[in-house]
Amino acid sequence: MTYDMNINELVNGCMNAVNSRMKNLKTLNIVVVGKTGVGKSTLVNAVFRENIAATGIGSPVTQHIQKCTKNGVPLVIYDTKGFELEKKVQQEIKNELIEKIDEGRKSRDINQAIHCIWYCVNACDDRFEPSEEQWIREFTRQNENYRIPVIIVLTKAYFKDSAQALQKKIEAKNLDVKKVLPVLAQDKENYRAYGLDTLIEVMEQVLPDEMIDTLMSIQISNLTLKQKKSHMAVAAAAVAATAAGATPIPFSDAAVLVPIEASMLTSITVIFGFEISKSVLTGLVSTIIGTGGTTMAGRTLVVNLLKMIPGVGSLTGGVISGATAALLTTALGEAYIALMTAMFNGEIKARDLETKEGQEKLNELFKEELEKKR
Repeated sequence: MTYDMNINELVNGCMNAVNSRMKNLKTLNIVVVGKTGVGKSTLVNAVFRENIAATGIGSPVTQHIQKCTKNGVPLVIYDTKGFELEKKVQQEIKNELIEKIDEGRKSRDINQAIHCIWYCVNACDDRFEPSEEQWIREFTRQNENYRIPVIIVLTKAYFKDSAQALQKKIEAKNLDVKKVLPVLAQDKENYRAYGLDTLIEVMEQVLPDEMIDTLMSIQISNLTLKQKKSHMAVAAAAVAATAAGATPIPFSDAAVLVPIEASMLTSITVIFGFEISKSVLTGLVSTIIGTGGTTMAGRTLVVNLLKMIPGVGSLTGGVISGATAALLTTALGEAYIALMTAMFNGEIKARDLETKEGQEKLNELFKEELEKKR
């Protein structure tokens, strides 16, 4: 039996899958607590791909809590207001926060639940006030029934030695928090940003499993973690491809690998959180399979791919083994990760992928990956 493959149909399938996955990501809800001027908005905007916490954006939820959102981004930031005021106001903030947590729990909707709390302390002040310690102790006692993870973020940590000293001082108090973490959200003069990647690692450890896909897609602070998750998607696809080739696949039936590879590319695209247009994806697929036509048989697809691997294309019997199927799938996935990494680092833009030069770059990456793995 011969499987004909329409490139337009394949691209549409990928686009629909990406859009569906992105649309169905769960909404991540984070509460950011701290005094005015501590750098909460700067921190949020440095961690996530949109300026969701820009000044003036948001709507009041309670007297002291503001909800910040942006269309199309599965993220809600609840920003507390007035924490620098008297103890009475701080108590009101705590009570409003507990009420909001309880409301989310009662909704039984993970999209409404509070998933994490960042308690921000200005590391430049070089002190952790008794009132802050008391607030956290009281809050965490009331939080025992909910177990919402709390991370203390030491913002504006320009001076690492003093920030680490403050970190140790707070850790010695044995508060019921997941981590005390110094962070410098932005480069400034001679000071280089740091700590954001570690914050994402901590978030991955403490968030519910259902929220990890969302975190990976919207965070822009930890490339290594995006790559790690993407490599896992490639490994899973390679296993599926190996299984498909457990009984050697005739060239003419090799299009059965296409859904496996399309799913893999979808997963990587969502992890990196990029918007990929249909024209870009069409260019990528055409580059990999080596045709500009609209329809081709599975045999043509595989011949175009296998001729890149010295010796493999001459397999007797016109079949693909599981190992070869896995090789092709892995090379495609790793090349796509390399491309997404270049986009993440600003070395290439999505629109560049529509050009001949961009498509040649992907083709080059694909051949490099085949050479590494053959």
